[in-house]
Amino acid sequence: MINKGLLHSAVQEFIRSYNEAVSKLAFAGSPFKNIAVQELMQQIESRRRIEKKLPTWFETSNIIYPPKLNLEQTSSETTAKYKASLVSGETLADITGGFGVDCFFFAERFTSVHHFEVNTDLSEIAQNNFKILDRPNIRCKAEDGLNRVLNNEYSVIYADPSRRHDSKGKVFFLHDCLPNIPKHISEILTHCNTFLLKTSPMLDISVGLDELQNVSEIHIVAVENEVKELLWLLQKNNEEPLKVKTINFTKSGQEQFDFEWEETSKATYSLAQKYLYEPNAAILKSGAFNLLSDKLKLNKLNRNTHLYTSETLKDFPGRRFLIEKVIPYTKSEMRLALNFRKANIATRNFPESVATLRKKWKIADGGNVYLFFVTNLNDKKEMLICSKV
Repeated sequence: MINKGLLHSAVQEFIRSYNEAVSKLAFAGSPFKNIAVQELMQQIESRRRIEKKLPTWFETSNIIYPPKLNLEQTSSETTAKYKASLVSGETLADITGGFGVDCFFFAERFTSVHHFEVNTDLSEIAQNNFKILDRPNIRCKAEDGLNRVLNNEYSVIYADPSRRHDSKGKVFFLHDCLPNIPKHISEILTHCNTFLLKTSPMLDISVGLDELQNVSEIHIVAVENEVKELLWLLQKNNEEPLKVKTINFTKSGQEQFDFEWEETSKATYSLAQKYLYEPNAAILKSGAFNLLSDKLKLNKLNRNTHLYTSETLKDFPGRRFLIEKVIPYTKSEMRLALNFRKANIATRNFPESVATLRKKWKIADGGNVYLFFVTNLNDKKEMLICSKV
């Protein structure tokens, strides 16, 4: 049960204004009679943890924060907004409610949202926060969401299974998560038209498809070129081809690339031309390497070198570079070419690591030079000296 004393204005002001190391507070003790120092430390630590990830919660007074462990799997506002854009309807049930970030945004697109969370303290925290954040159409229930939804009907059921197992620790396979979605997938689909599932970004897409059924769309969501979520949209009577949608949220906008899972194509290849293209993390996760070449009319450097090249500059869902020089990877050529002390280094289909290359050639990190160590079309090793476009 949460301590309502945490909502007192003086306590809230203390939590929001405390700028020193939290360890100092442990020795100083709590300045409030009815608030334990451990409670204050938890609130301060958890609030700091979500500053960039959840700015709405961070900036709002009277928000109660759970322990840091309960925030590990929480969606960011960016990914939660995107997730909510995929579904709409009358009723949605979130059977793994947690801190409630996803429910907050689902509530903008559904008449009624049910937040199920077996952890009673976490359920109470979410209920307090929904009230503060003015989400009256969310109902919190401290119950096992899976059992409850199998006795009702919903427009959409959503789940983000816990990836912490009591005996196995952190897990990635769906059947190891709690609840075990593959075991109950047939039942779930009899109680909704659409089932939306969030899984670990580490889950292999082919493995996920083996464990699930009726998948109509897979969304690979990256933020600043880091894959954050895999979203699986399951439809009760789906007969359409499986669609894969990749999106990367950047400071300047969004990068998108979509395709059908069974779509086949042949890549074209060439030696490095004038421009170099590096796919974003969401596309790399999707494995659509040949499709990218075919659809965007770009040449790959090598079957296993997932970089692309062209003579004319093109739009691209990733980073673009001007190739200044192509250097064969030999001692003599490298010694002549390396007339700078720092550079950004990346390797693709190359036998040496970035760390090894930095040490070997005495190159510090940083600057405006970008070096790509690659294997080319003729299976020769080379270094591409590039600048950002």
